[in-house]
Amino acid sequence: MAQSVFAGKRIVIGVCGSIAAFKVAGWVSELAKEEALVSVVMTASAREFITPLTFAALSGNDVHTGMFDAGKEDVMAHINIGRDADVILVAPATANLMARLAIGMADDLLTTTLLASRAGVLICPAMNPRMYDHPATRRNLRTLKELGYVIIDPESGMMACKEEGEGRLAEWDTVREYLAKSLSAQDLQGQRVLVTAGPTREPLDPARFLSNRSSGKMGYALARAAFRRGAEVILVSGPTTLPCPPGVTREMVQTALEMRERVLAHAEGCSVIVKAAAVADYRPETLHEHKVKKENIEKELVLEKNPDILFELGKQKKSGQVLVGFAAESKNLAEEGLKKLRKKNLDLIAVNDIGGDRTGFEAETNQLLLISRSGTETLPFTSKAHTADLLWDRIVALL
Repeated sequence: MAQSVFAGKRIVIGVCGSIAAFKVAGWVSELAKEEALVSVVMTASAREFITPLTFAALSGNDVHTGMFDAGKEDVMAHINIGRDADVILVAPATANLMARLAIGMADDLLTTTLLASRAGVLICPAMNPRMYDHPATRRNLRTLKELGYVIIDPESGMMACKEEGEGRLAEWDTVREYLAKSLSAQDLQGQRVLVTAGPTREPLDPARFLSNRSSGKMGYALARAAFRRGAEVILVSGPTTLPCPPGVTREMVQTALEMRERVLAHAEGCSVIVKAAAVADYRPETLHEHKVKKENIEKELVLEKNPDILFELGKQKKSGQVLVGFAAESKNLAEEGLKKLRKKNLDLIAVNDIGGDRTGFEAETNQLLLISRSGTETLPFTSKAHTADLLWDRIVALL
């Protein structure tokens, strides 16, 4: 399997004085498990909420606490910490820290490190909802964005102060994706990408439908990887329980006709389209308004053909646009894939072998056969996340 994007990367985490600091201890632990080299800088207020010993134990490194506490062996800590960093994450970031940073103050180790570093800086605000909504805080946030800091918006919910609203520290799954993006090659920067994922459901009545085994995992992995690599990503998804990847715009649909409508609405404005969804080929000719009782179900089901969305995209493909299709096959993979590549005017087709239990539908792993007009390539057996990156490597080459 592929190595983690965090492995060997020097990540500095600045911790400010907030009850949310205890959550960041878990983040440090997760990064250390993925072999990141984590250094923690704590403000004086942060040490009132959680001890430096906790972060030292979880990161495996000494914790930096003050401008003059580093000792003789590192008298330039405020320079060296930021200079060696691949990325800096400030979490939780208090209103006080953001106000000082917005006006360029460097009055403690953390703010001095931030000003001295040229690494990318991600800021995760966390505070009382009224503080977060205050005009001064909003102004400071705008200033920080203008200065190039990446702001990871807080979530809404019940706070430790028993007030409810926006200001709760973002969840790790979201922060992790922005960190991964900051450490990834931005070779899709400026590209608008459309990805489809999951199955469609073609209803017979309010209780029953026709569908397939697609889980959406491959399409969601492709959307997530494209965001990490700098693309603006639109994900048109059929029914699935998967959460929307952070940074991705998702539109949920149910039927093939609904998916067609959303895909064609976005297609013109996208430079890359990846059709990973398993769209139903047919739908019931008759849709019953009410549930059909089992004793009244007819033994024969009359079907109506759904439109071939990928074929339509191939017909209207504009110059410079890259169109990638997926095919689910259980035999004659190369032969069937090549037919579809030619018939549907594709630049690339990824053929899924659905004959086994470790590739294709519902599996966490995959092994795609890629077919282009210049030849074929079998990707290594690996996770769907790594498969997504390998496929984007080939698409970037086409761009």
